[in-house]
Amino acid sequence: MGWPMAARLAGSGHLTTVFDADQDRATAFCAEWGLRTSFSPAEVGRQVATVITMLPTSSEVAGVLFGPQSLASELRRGDLVIDMSSGVPVRTRGFSLQLRSKGVAMLDAPVSGGVHRAALGSLAIMVGGPLQIIERAQDILGLLGSSIHRTGSIGSGQAMKSLNNLVSAACLLATVEAVDVGRRFGLDPHLMVDVLNHSSGMTDASQRKIEQFILNEEFNSGFGLDLMVKDVDIAIGLSDQMRRPSDLSRATLRAWSAAQADLGKGRDHTEVANYAARESASIM
Repeated sequence: MGWPMAARLAGSGHLTTVFDADQDRATAFCAEWGLRTSFSPAEVGRQVATVITMLPTSSEVAGVLFGPQSLASELRRGDLVIDMSSGVPVRTRGFSLQLRSKGVAMLDAPVSGGVHRAALGSLAIMVGGPLQIIERAQDILGLLGSSIHRTGSIGSGQAMKSLNNLVSAACLLATVEAVDVGRRFGLDPHLMVDVLNHSSGMTDASQRKIEQFILNEEFNSGFGLDLMVKDVDIAIGLSDQMRRPSDLSRATLRAWSAAQADLGKGRDHTEVANYAARESASIM
């Protein structure tokens, strides 16, 4: 996701420097766009007043902000950090407090929509933080997303993102299981997707995933299964904090965690369909 989002910013003249843990990747991106590669988060902080982080988990965000050669060590009063990672809301609130003590503002602004919509600048962005800070970041956010939703205080964007992905995970599982059952009965899976998309069973999975990544067996949506498990787990943690346990949510996490264990790390999240098909075959 980071590459097409950064490309949107570079194409508009908003991007000046890039850092990535994979230095070869950062170098390749900067060569493509004529930009300068930074060799540490601290170097980024010395050069710019607005920093965007797009990282796998809150642990990586903590490392970039406060670890060795940290971003926070070089940020100045009045600077802004926009964390577009899908992190743990409570941890993000803690990061915000630490940055605020230095006079640095922070927004959490996770996204939804996948690599294709990232390239088009049509992501959905869920933004948590003070209204005046969101307004300050509006031009940048507008280059990345076509629907920007102010969700409330810092951390609320990430709460919304985790809950969105809980719904997405449950719907994808239900859809692939239904299509598999129909196929075994003799229904054409492409016909099933068409019917779902014209009926009450329509979901993001039926519209944007089954035909595009699963039935053609390409499994290249660009969103990792590991990240889906992480986001669903964050949503379960939020449910626990709100004292709202859910059997359905926990069953969703168990199924995705089992798929992760079965398929291994680094798989595309649409490959959950392979796991679901094998599981149903094993109990016949």
